Amino acid sequence: MAIIRPVAREDLDQLVELAGQTGFGLTSLPKDRELFAKRIADSRRAFSMPPDQPGGELYLFVMEDLDARRVVGTSCIVSKVGGFQPFYAYRIQASIHESETLNIRKSVQTLHLVAEHSGPTEIGGLWLAPDYRKHGNGRLLSLFRFLYMAEHPERFEPVIIAEMRGVVDHEGHSPFWEALGRHFFDMEFPKADYLSVKDKRFIADLMPTCPIYVPLLHPEAQKVIGKVHENTQPALRMLQGEGFKFSGMVDIFEAGPIISCRLDEIRIVKESRIAAIDEITDKQVESIPYIITNMGDDFRACMGSVVSTSEGGVRITPRIAEGLKVIIGNRIRFGPLRPTEPHAENQ
Repeated sequence: MAIIRPVAREDLDQLVELAGQTGFGLTSLPKDRELFAKRIADSRRAFSMPPDQPGGELYLFVMEDLDARRVVGTSCIVSKVGGFQPFYAYRIQASIHESETLNIRKSVQTLHLVAEHSGPTEIGGLWLAPDYRKHGNGRLLSLFRFLYMAEHPERFEPVIIAEMRGVVDHEGHSPFWEALGRHFFDMEFPKADYLSVKDKRFIADLMPTCPIYVPLLHPEAQKVIGKVHENTQPALRMLQGEGFKFSGMVDIFEAGPIISCRLDEIRIVKESRIAAIDEITDKQVESIPYIITNMGDDFRACMGSVVSTSEGGVRITPRIAEGLKVIIGNRIRFGPLRPTEPHAENQ
């Protein structure tokens, strides 16, 4: 059985091992043991803080296979982007060029650097071991975060964004970076990507602030603006099915799209409900698959069946109760794993 829980200090070795499998372009899962240890400490501090307005805290979660006692995945929430170190992105805009003499009017795409100091909440850092990418585990590892935010809205902004990984090959080559960033940073994409996790000040020092005219970039770079890495396509489709849409902005390094949605408009949040546990039974419990979370301080989430009872509560199995650390009388929040309308993910 796979459960989601907040990261613990004891997870460090397994997380470093997981990070070694990610390839390039996933800045929220750094291949740096010292940096990872700091992120774990930051996350534990965030979970222990009293609920307050979001201030850029990191909430790092892991997926654990309880039977194998193995950490097999991770994902995170940043309560607010910006602050002391701004959130940087390129906003895509249309620039109109017109000549009455030649009777020519052209719309040309331009990229404008955005430095956001008081931005939205961001989800990221999702990585799942290849042998666990089945049976809805990837969907669980992503979507449970929205139920956690719905339960603790005071910790997060009302708008959620996700930076989707852009086009980068297995050797760390990014067509967009080669056409633009390399000329100003004089380094390989993987190094710049890594440095941006540790300290973003060099971006303000070196990044051009003038508009970038897209037609002046190499054709290979133009083709990948707003496109995602092939391995990220399923994650993009899933979030689109939850209500996320393209924000008009892309990452400044590899031009991956930034998508956004209000928390209260996310599909699983709207379809979720809260109920008390009336029964924990060994009898068969059959329903559509749900993402289920407990509602205590020791957060847990898992996937399974939930059935309503005549008393207005719900019935679950001992396995789910054990995974969530809940007993009869406790309340749970649960929402359908998949959209109820089959076509929703393709919109």
